[in-house]
Amino acid sequence: MGKKVTVVGAGFYGSTTAQRLAEYDIFETVVLTDIIDGKPAGLALDINQSRSIEGFETKVVGVSTGPNGEGYEAIEGSDVVVVTAGLPRKPGMSRMDLLEVNAKIVRQVAENIKKYAPNAVVIVVSNPVDEMTALAQLATQFPKNQVFGQAGVLDTARFTNFIAEELNVPVKSVKALTLGSHGDTMVPVPSRCTVDGKPLSELLPAEKIEELVVRTRNGGAEVVALLKTGSAYYAPSAAAARMAKAVAEDSGEVVPVCAWVDGEYGISGVYLGVEAELGATGIRKVVEDKLTDTELAGLKEAAEAVRAKQADVAEL
Repeated sequence: MGKKVTVVGAGFYGSTTAQRLAEYDIFETVVLTDIIDGKPAGLALDINQSRSIEGFETKVVGVSTGPNGEGYEAIEGSDVVVVTAGLPRKPGMSRMDLLEVNAKIVRQVAENIKKYAPNAVVIVVSNPVDEMTALAQLATQFPKNQVFGQAGVLDTARFTNFIAEELNVPVKSVKALTLGSHGDTMVPVPSRCTVDGKPLSELLPAEKIEELVVRTRNGGAEVVALLKTGSAYYAPSAAAARMAKAVAEDSGEVVPVCAWVDGEYGISGVYLGVEAELGATGIRKVVEDKLTDTELAGLKEAAEAVRAKQADVAEL
C-alpha cells in the first residue's frame, strides 16, 4: 500500500474509474478531481461509505479544481494519473469533433500534472485519444514511456464480447486483439484471434469476421446512439483502471495501448495503438508480434492518419 492514484474528471467515466481503483484495494488513496464545485467531494464521500460493504480500505478524496490550477496540489505524489477530463461525444459526433475543445482542457490538466506530480505515469483516455495522448506528452514534457493512452484494451474487450456472443462461448475462451487508432483506422487483428486455441478464421466465415470488425470499430458510437446523452463508461473505466493497476503493481502485463512507436513495425515517431509491456515506469517496451501483410498495411495506414492529426495538436 502507500500508493496514490489520481483520476482527473469526475464524469461517469472518471467516477466509475475511481470506484474500480478503490475497490481493487491496492492503493492507499484515490484522488478524484473535477472543475464542478462539490461534485468530486460528494462522489468520494459516497464511495467511501461503500468501503465496509465491499471490504476495501482505500480512501477516496474528492477535490474541485479552479481555472488557474487551484486544488491541484491534492494530486502531489501520485504514482499514476488517469486523465478523463473533456467533453463526451453526442450522437452523430465523431471523436475528432472533440479535438479543439478537449485539447484546451487536456493541455491545462497536463501542465498541472507536470507541476504537482512530475513522477506520475499518465494514462490518457480523453477523446480523440491518440491525439490527446500526444498533446499530454508535449504539455508535460515527460519521457514518452511515461505518457500513454487507453484504447486497445477497450476495443479488444468489445471485439472479444462480440466474438463470444456470435459463437455463444464464454468470453474467457476468446483471445482477441485490436491495434491502430481508436476510431476509423482501428486495426482489429483476426490472425491473432482464437477461441479455445482454435483460429477464429476456422470458426467463422471471413465476411462474418469483417462484420464483427466493423461493429468493433463503431463500438463507441453504437453505445452513444443508444444512450443519446453521454458515452460509454463501464467498459472504458474497466480498461483504464486495469491499466493503472498494471502500472501500480509493476506487473509487466502486455496489453494493447496507445504508445510511442519508434521503429517497431517499421513505424517511427508517432503515438499508435500497439501491444506494450506495462510497469512502474509506464511503457517498459513495445512488443512487436507477427501480423499478416494486410494487418501490417492497416497499422501503417493508421500511423499516417494519426501522425497528420498529432502534428496539429502541437498548435492547440
